Amino acid sequence: MVMTIREATFKLLRQLGLTTIFGNPGSTEETFLKDFPKDFRYIHTLHEASAVGAADGYAQATRRPALVNLHTSAGVCNAMSNILSARMNQTPLIITAGNQTREMLLMEPWLTNVQPAELPKPWVKWSYEPVRAEDVPAAFMRAYAMALQPPAGPVFLSIPLDDWDKPAMGEPVARCVAPRIGPDPERIAKFADVLSKAKNPALIYGAAIARGNGWKQAIALAEKLNAPVWAAPASERPPFPEDHPLYAGGLPFAIGPLAKKLDGHDVAIVIGAPVFRYYPYVKGPYIPEKLHLLHISDDPEETGRAPVGDSMLCDAVLALEALEARVKARTSAPKVKKQAQRMAPQPAAPEPCQCNMLTALELFKTLHEATPDETVLVVESPSNLGELHAAWPVKLPDTLYTFASGSLGWNLPASVGIALAERDSGRNRPVLAIIGDGSMQYSVQGLWTAAQLELPILFVIPKNSEYAILKSFAALEKTTGVPGLDLPGLDLVSLARGYGCEALRIENADGVRKACAQAFKRSGPTLLEVPILPTIPSLL
Repeated sequence: MVMTIREATFKLLRQLGLTTIFGNPGSTEETFLKDFPKDFRYIHTLHEASAVGAADGYAQATRRPALVNLHTSAGVCNAMSNILSARMNQTPLIITAGNQTREMLLMEPWLTNVQPAELPKPWVKWSYEPVRAEDVPAAFMRAYAMALQPPAGPVFLSIPLDDWDKPAMGEPVARCVAPRIGPDPERIAKFADVLSKAKNPALIYGAAIARGNGWKQAIALAEKLNAPVWAAPASERPPFPEDHPLYAGGLPFAIGPLAKKLDGHDVAIVIGAPVFRYYPYVKGPYIPEKLHLLHISDDPEETGRAPVGDSMLCDAVLALEALEARVKARTSAPKVKKQAQRMAPQPAAPEPCQCNMLTALELFKTLHEATPDETVLVVESPSNLGELHAAWPVKLPDTLYTFASGSLGWNLPASVGIALAERDSGRNRPVLAIIGDGSMQYSVQGLWTAAQLELPILFVIPKNSEYAILKSFAALEKTTGVPGLDLPGLDLVSLARGYGCEALRIENADGVRKACAQAFKRSGPTLLEVPILPTIPSLL
């Protein structure tokens, strides 16, 4: 009996360990999904962006590629915000979508993806629609290799709906690729020499260290150099324990203020992050005048666009190991003034209020005290990140996730993928997602998937009824009278209950503590709406 394209593809996916598919089904995907294999699992989301976000969280938490199935051009358009985030998160995703029947493509019938390879650009590493149905299995293999090789990221395949029942050319060919690149021997030796001769070096660590499970190596290099460690600006994964004596804080994400933080250092090395991630424009030099900057990344786009510094392409963790083996140990004390914040706006003073409403800082301190040390925190609450980081220093690896893009709507579905990975792996750590009331609206339908999968996620919504982060920008940019910055009339408890979650409105610290104790005992998700005093944080 001749093997079909569908059979050959599913056989390849088994060999690659891709038996979980995140998706939202459509007409052009049903020919792929029909007679769905019993050894595969379909994670159903109600929106394509949620499918990509959940797959992103799952891939990050398992450190393996994940497979997403979207609906032709319409689904790809719906998913673009989280495809953007996956690209900047450097998450290996294989994103597929159906297309219309090949015989009709020339006429561009309804739901045709007219330019399938172009549509998801520039936020995928590679995109392709096979020229022949027979090429589909091999295209999946190439997609897997492209997604996994550094820098990891999403790739896209468009597959006409009539390809799947056509005969395959033979057995699918599975192969493996290396997901890491090592250092150039001469250049790593030079970098080590520069660090060894430095009088006051600084280490700037990025999220690639966390993605590579490199906290141990990061600590070893820092302790041998006895040098302060800064988190790169707006780092999406903490690269270093924040209770370590050498941790200095997070660098600000603006040009002038960042250079001021590095003033006094003669050498600084950025490992596993861009140089640098900025947001508001504050003029100044990129680095202090007398600072020699070194840069290590596995992403040639990051090394190519860096405005200053000497760069090297290399896996972040391999670079840490190579440097630690080569640098000379330092005994002199590091010279740096520690700061409280990690990678976020400074905590703001609450606006005057005669009520007993919790502040964001009080809420986050209560949550930290009421949850286990190994709790996995997933964050998308831009207006009170300063308070969160002040209340919740990250002490264990893989216990905080956020997104590198700034595009809202990632956190809620990503927490679903992370919680699913916790259950699949047997770690079963509690998952706490903190989401602003405005941010929540970008992917609210992800609550339904959490409920259907019976994942014990605790969603906490600090409700300030405004886009406070935008009010912060308005203050910085002196743009008064901007409309649409307030969010009246949102009933988050009713929304969550409508999607099948347990939901409560809590207004005091004792209620938060009790709700936390109950939430992690449930078999499904819990949402807490907690009104907080509104603040306008300083961006810098």
